[in-house]
Parts: sequence; C-alpha cells; structure tokens
Amino acid sequence: MTFTVAIIGRPNVGKSTLFNRLVGKQLALVHDTPGLTRDWREADAHLMGLDFKVIDTAGLEESFDESIQGRMRQQTEQALARANMVLLVVDARIGITPMDRHFVDWIRKQKIPVALIANKCESNVGMTGMYEAYELGLGEPIAISAAHGEGMGELFDLLRPHVDKEKAESDASAAEDAEENLEKYFEKYQEGA
Repeated sequence: MTFTVAIIGRPNVGKSTLFNRLVGKQLALVHDTPGLTRDWREADAHLMGLDFKVIDTAGLEESFDESIQGRMRQQTEQALARANMVLLVVDARIGITPMDRHFVDWIRKQKIPVALIANKCESNVGMTGMYEAYELGLGEPIAISAAHGEGMGELFDLLRPHVDKEKAESDASAAEDAEENLEKYFEKYQEGA
C-alpha cells in the first residue's frame, strides 16, 4: 500500500497548483475561476526522493444537496476515505475566512491526520495570513508558495515520517505474507511426500 495524501480546502486556494507541483507536471487545470476542479484526481507524487500518492480535490463548499457544490463535497469525502493524511490548504494572502474555520471543524470530525498548509506566502502579505492560520488550532502551518516551489523542504519534513512509517508497515506486512505463504507451501509439500 502507498501512502496517500488528499489536498483539500476552499476554492482557489492553490490546491491544484500544489498537486501539479507534487506530481511534476500539469495534470490538474489551474485557473482563477472557482469550481474549475469538480472531481478528485489521483497521481503519483515525488518530493525530494519521497514517493507517495496525492489526490487533488474540488473546493470544499458548504452544500449537502444534489447541486454541483454538493456533489463536489461528496467527491471530496470519497477522496478522504482513500487518504492516509490531509493537507488543508488556505490562501495566506486572503487570510483565514469563516469558511476555512467551518471546514477545520468538519475535518476534525473525520479522524484523519491533518496538516495546515498556508499557500501563497511568497510575499509579506502572505506571511500575515500564515500567522493568522495559527488561530485554526491545527498546529504550526507550513508556509509555501505552490506556484513558485517555495516551502517544499518543510513539506518534505512534514510528510517523510508518515511516508516512511507506511512503507515500513507495508514491507513488514509483505514479509509476513511471504513467510505465511512459504509455510503453506511446505505443509502441502510434506502432505504430498
């Protein structure tokens, strides 16, 4: 099993830009139009030698009906079910909005590890919003600029222990399965002898 990270947040905070940065190519459409990403997309990510899966999700909307926004939220919930960890992205240039606060409350109920990513921190304006992100109570936000590739070292430091742990558990499980299969083979061999 591969460690999987879901990128979530409000529309236009830079989720798809971060996704493209992590996969190393333009797989997700990026534009200033809210709601451009309507379905989640999954790809292999590579960050400084760290390999994992990443899921780009639609912008979170507070909608539970069958509208486009409601379906986008359902898609995000399905992506979370596949993920080992969530990167909650906020737009540091705008600062923390009531919708960000609402979705922090929502994500806390999901029982999944979450890291706060303050995107668009390439200027002093963004740094003000990054400090504001501490108010969300999700620990220290990681200041990045997905568009400019800034802060990727800090993101690597955050993800590495999780990816390494998942790989170690997966390797141990594979070794255990191989040993069990070998024992079954010898039992069948002995029965036939």
